[in-house]
Amino acid sequence: MAIKIIALMCLILLSFGVSCSTATKSYAKNMDPKTLELNKHQKLTHFHLYWHDTVSGTKPSSVAVLPPRDNATVFGEVNMFDNPLTVGPELDSQLVGRSQGFYAASAQDKIGLLMAMNFVFTHNKYKGSSFTVLGRNPVDDAVREMPVVGGSGKFRFASGYALAKTHYFNPATFDAIVEYDIYVLHY
Repeated sequence: MAIKIIALMCLILLSFGVSCSTATKSYAKNMDPKTLELNKHQKLTHFHLYWHDTVSGTKPSSVAVLPPRDNATVFGEVNMFDNPLTVGPELDSQLVGRSQGFYAASAQDKIGLLMAMNFVFTHNKYKGSSFTVLGRNPVDDAVREMPVVGGSGKFRFASGYALAKTHYFNPATFDAIVEYDIYVLHY
């Protein structure tokens, strides 16, 4: 009987030791923000850009990869895009980057999109940096708000919001130019 109690105690102690050793080898740890130089004050940057979504022609910047299930709201259609970002509404105005991602028609009762896009900069001090906008875009609304959910390069730990306004839309071709005012908090 004493041997059984000793064996049971050894098993209990052994399992406690195993659980203690696994608890100390955690997959996450708390860090001091200064380690990543986050003790600096955040900056707020305002971007005013034009997003050119060209669906028509021989060289579109946006292509449907899944067809719609409903022609009235285009529900189910998914487009991948690599759209130019310019300073002005004209396509030949200064190019400052690309917006790359997809939009999906996600509303059944009206035209509403799920937008997932990276604003990738190719010009001046933001060259090589990007931030991500992910959110709902009810395109019939005059102004649509979507969140900035992160970024890379100069936009690490980015947050903020984007306001989208349709500047131009061609109902025959579905080509569009969207004016974006984007407010980004970053370090």
